[in-house]
Amino acid sequence: MRLILVGPPGAGKGTQAVHLASHFAIPHISTGDIFRENIKGGTELGKLAKSYTDAGNLVPDSVTNEMIADRLTNPDTVNGFLLDGYPRNIGQAEYLHNHLSEINKPLDAVLEFTLDNDALIKRLAGRRVCRSCSTPFHVDFEKPQVEGVCDRCGGELYQRADDQEDVISHRLNVYVEQTEPIINYYKEKNLLRSISAEGSVSEISARAIHALQ
Repeated sequence: MRLILVGPPGAGKGTQAVHLASHFAIPHISTGDIFRENIKGGTELGKLAKSYTDAGNLVPDSVTNEMIADRLTNPDTVNGFLLDGYPRNIGQAEYLHNHLSEINKPLDAVLEFTLDNDALIKRLAGRRVCRSCSTPFHVDFEKPQVEGVCDRCGGELYQRADDQEDVISHRLNVYVEQTEPIINYYKEKNLLRSISAEGSVSEISARAIHALQ
Protein backbone atom coordinates (compact mmCIF):
# COMPACT_ATOMS: atom_id res chain seq x y z
CA MET A 1 0.00 0.00 0.00
CA ARG A 2 1.45 3.37 -1.10
CA LEU A 3 -0.60 6.02 0.59
CA ILE A 4 -0.81 9.78 1.29
CA LEU A 5 -2.87 11.33 4.09
CA VAL A 6 -4.28 14.84 3.57
CA GLY A 7 -6.52 17.04 5.66
CA PRO A 8 -6.54 20.30 7.63
CA PRO A 9 -4.69 20.84 10.92
CA GLY A 10 -6.59 19.10 13.72
CA ALA A 11 -8.20 16.43 11.53
CA GLY A 12 -6.21 13.70 13.29
CA LYS A 13 -3.86 12.70 10.47
CA GLY A 14 -0.94 12.00 12.79
CA THR A 15 -2.96 9.71 15.05
CA GLN A 16 -4.50 7.83 12.14
CA ALA A 17 -1.13 7.57 10.39
CA VAL A 18 0.18 5.44 13.26
CA HIS A 19 -2.86 3.12 13.15
CA LEU A 20 -2.88 2.78 9.36
CA ALA A 21 0.88 2.22 9.08
CA SER A 22 0.57 -0.58 11.64
CA HIS A 23 -2.49 -2.10 9.94
CA PHE A 24 -0.86 -2.20 6.50
CA ALA A 25 2.65 -2.96 7.88
CA ILE A 26 4.23 0.00 6.08
CA PRO A 27 6.50 2.79 7.37
CA HIS A 28 4.92 6.07 8.50
CA ILE A 29 6.97 8.78 6.80
CA SER A 30 6.56 12.26 8.30
CA THR A 31 8.31 15.25 6.74
CA GLY A 32 8.94 16.67 10.22
CA ASP A 33 10.74 13.48 11.25
CA ILE A 34 12.78 13.47 8.03
CA PHE A 35 13.92 17.06 8.60
CA ARG A 36 14.94 16.27 12.19
CA GLU A 37 16.77 13.06 11.20
CA ASN A 38 18.73 14.78 8.42
CA ILE A 39 19.62 17.79 10.55
CA LYS A 40 20.62 15.59 13.52
CA GLY A 41 22.60 13.27 11.24
CA GLY A 42 24.44 16.18 9.65
CA THR A 43 23.65 15.06 6.09
CA GLU A 44 24.24 17.46 3.21
CA LEU A 45 20.47 17.88 2.80
CA GLY A 46 20.15 18.38 6.56
CA LYS A 47 22.80 21.12 6.56
CA LEU A 48 21.05 22.80 3.64
CA ALA A 49 17.64 22.63 5.37
CA LYS A 50 19.15 23.98 8.62
CA SER A 51 20.64 26.97 6.80
CA TYR A 52 17.10 28.01 5.82
CA THR A 53 15.39 27.28 9.15
CA ASP A 54 18.16 29.03 11.13
CA ALA A 55 17.54 32.14 9.03
CA GLY A 56 13.80 31.90 9.75
CA ASN A 57 12.95 30.94 6.17
CA LEU A 58 10.83 28.10 4.79
CA VAL A 59 12.79 25.17 3.39
CA PRO A 60 12.40 25.27 -0.43
CA ASP A 61 10.39 22.54 -2.17
CA SER A 62 13.53 21.35 -3.97
CA VAL A 63 15.19 20.40 -0.66
CA THR A 64 12.04 18.80 0.77
CA ASN A 65 11.52 16.84 -2.45
CA GLU A 66 15.08 15.49 -2.35
CA MET A 67 14.70 14.40 1.26
CA ILE A 68 11.49 12.51 0.44
CA ALA A 69 13.05 10.89 -2.64
CA ASP A 70 16.04 9.83 -0.56
CA ARG A 71 13.80 8.40 2.20
CA LEU A 72 11.85 6.35 -0.36
CA THR A 73 15.06 4.50 -1.29
CA ASN A 74 15.15 2.83 2.15
CA PRO A 75 14.50 -0.94 2.14
CA ASP A 76 11.49 -0.59 4.46
CA THR A 77 9.50 1.05 1.65
CA VAL A 78 9.62 -2.02 -0.62
CA ASN A 79 6.07 -3.04 0.29
CA GLY A 80 4.70 0.49 0.51
CA PHE A 81 4.71 3.63 2.63
CA LEU A 82 2.45 6.20 4.22
CA LEU A 83 3.30 9.88 3.64
CA ASP A 84 2.10 12.34 6.29
CA GLY A 85 2.67 16.08 5.77
CA TYR A 86 3.82 15.75 2.18
CA PRO A 87 3.03 16.86 -0.47
CA ARG A 88 1.83 20.26 0.76
CA ASN A 89 1.32 21.97 -2.60
CA ILE A 90 0.83 21.25 -6.30
CA GLY A 91 4.55 21.58 -7.08
CA GLN A 92 5.44 18.89 -4.52
CA ALA A 93 2.54 16.69 -5.72
CA GLU A 94 3.76 16.87 -9.32
CA TYR A 95 7.35 16.13 -8.29
CA LEU A 96 6.21 13.10 -6.26
CA HIS A 97 4.01 11.82 -9.12
CA ASN A 98 6.90 12.03 -11.59
CA HIS A 99 9.40 10.51 -9.16
CA LEU A 100 7.14 7.56 -8.29
CA SER A 101 6.50 6.98 -12.00
CA GLU A 102 10.26 6.86 -12.63
CA ILE A 103 10.85 4.25 -9.91
CA ASN A 104 7.66 2.34 -10.85
CA LYS A 105 6.00 2.80 -7.44
CA PRO A 106 2.72 4.62 -8.22
CA LEU A 107 0.38 5.68 -5.42
CA ASP A 108 -2.51 3.40 -4.48
CA ALA A 109 -4.62 6.08 -2.78
CA VAL A 110 -4.79 9.52 -1.20
CA LEU A 111 -6.94 9.56 1.93
CA GLU A 112 -8.59 12.87 2.82
CA PHE A 113 -9.88 13.56 6.35
CA THR A 114 -12.72 16.11 6.44
CA LEU A 115 -14.02 18.06 9.45
CA ASP A 116 -15.77 21.42 9.77
CA ASN A 117 -13.79 24.43 11.03
CA ASP A 118 -15.60 24.76 14.38
CA ALA A 119 -14.70 21.19 15.30
CA LEU A 120 -11.11 21.68 14.10
CA ILE A 121 -10.65 24.80 16.21
CA LYS A 122 -12.10 23.05 19.29
CA ARG A 123 -9.73 20.13 18.82
CA LEU A 124 -6.62 22.24 18.34
CA ALA A 125 -7.37 24.88 20.99
CA GLY A 126 -7.89 22.14 23.58
CA ARG A 127 -4.69 20.28 22.76
CA ARG A 128 -1.93 20.12 25.40
CA VAL A 129 1.53 18.61 24.92
CA CYS A 130 4.12 17.38 27.42
CA ARG A 131 7.27 19.55 27.47
CA SER A 132 9.42 16.51 28.28
CA CYS A 133 8.19 13.61 26.12
CA SER A 134 5.79 15.37 23.66
CA THR A 135 2.85 13.08 24.54
CA PRO A 136 -0.39 14.81 23.43
CA PHE A 137 -3.48 15.29 25.62
CA HIS A 138 -6.75 17.20 25.27
CA VAL A 139 -8.76 19.20 27.80
CA ASP A 140 -12.02 17.60 26.58
CA PHE A 141 -11.22 14.33 24.79
CA GLU A 142 -8.05 12.93 26.38
CA LYS A 143 -7.59 14.41 29.83
CA PRO A 144 -4.51 13.60 31.94
CA GLN A 145 -5.08 11.94 35.31
CA VAL A 146 -3.74 15.07 37.00
CA GLU A 147 -4.47 18.44 35.33
CA GLY A 148 -1.37 19.92 33.73
CA VAL A 149 0.77 16.81 34.37
CA CYS A 150 1.79 14.15 31.82
CA ASP A 151 0.58 10.63 32.64
CA ARG A 152 3.62 9.09 30.97
CA CYS A 153 6.58 10.98 32.47
CA GLY A 154 5.18 13.55 34.92
CA GLY A 155 6.28 16.45 32.75
CA GLU A 156 4.46 19.79 32.45
CA LEU A 157 1.67 20.03 29.87
CA TYR A 158 1.49 23.22 27.82
CA GLN A 159 -0.42 24.75 24.91
CA ARG A 160 1.66 25.17 21.79
CA ALA A 161 1.81 28.70 20.37
CA ASP A 162 0.31 27.46 17.08
CA ASP A 163 -2.70 26.07 18.98
CA GLN A 164 -3.90 29.55 20.01
CA GLU A 165 -7.25 30.37 18.34
CA ASP A 166 -6.02 33.29 16.21
CA VAL A 167 -3.06 31.24 14.98
CA ILE A 168 -5.34 28.25 14.28
CA SER A 169 -7.53 30.41 12.03
CA HIS A 170 -4.44 31.50 10.12
CA ARG A 171 -3.24 27.87 9.78
CA LEU A 172 -6.61 26.83 8.38
CA ASN A 173 -6.49 29.68 5.87
CA VAL A 174 -2.99 28.64 4.79
CA TYR A 175 -4.23 25.07 4.34
CA VAL A 176 -7.10 26.22 2.10
CA GLU A 177 -4.78 28.38 -0.03
CA GLN A 178 -1.74 26.10 -0.34
CA THR A 179 -2.66 22.49 0.36
CA GLU A 180 -6.34 22.11 -0.55
CA PRO A 181 -5.60 22.42 -4.31
CA ILE A 182 -3.81 19.04 -4.20
CA ILE A 183 -7.16 17.45 -3.32
CA ASN A 184 -8.53 18.31 -6.77
CA TYR A 185 -5.20 17.23 -8.29
CA TYR A 186 -5.58 13.72 -6.85
CA LYS A 187 -9.32 13.63 -7.51
CA GLU A 188 -8.58 14.10 -11.20
CA LYS A 189 -6.16 11.16 -11.01
CA ASN A 190 -8.91 9.03 -9.42
CA LEU A 191 -6.79 8.44 -6.31
CA LEU A 192 -8.79 10.40 -3.73
CA ARG A 193 -10.79 8.72 -0.98
CA SER A 194 -12.57 11.07 1.46
CA ILE A 195 -13.84 10.20 4.94
CA SER A 196 -15.27 12.13 7.88
CA ALA A 197 -12.82 12.74 10.74
CA GLU A 198 -15.71 13.02 13.21
CA GLY A 199 -15.90 10.46 16.02
CA SER A 200 -13.53 8.36 18.12
CA VAL A 201 -10.07 7.27 16.98
CA SER A 202 -11.26 3.67 16.50
CA GLU A 203 -14.32 4.77 14.50
CA ILE A 204 -12.20 6.90 12.18
CA SER A 205 -9.63 4.10 11.79
CA ALA A 206 -12.35 1.62 10.79
CA ARG A 207 -13.76 4.16 8.32
CA ALA A 208 -10.28 4.74 6.83
CA ILE A 209 -9.50 1.04 6.40
CA HIS A 210 -12.89 0.43 4.78
CA ALA A 211 -12.28 3.33 2.33
CA LEU A 212 -8.91 1.87 1.36
CA GLN A 213 -10.06 -1.71 0.77
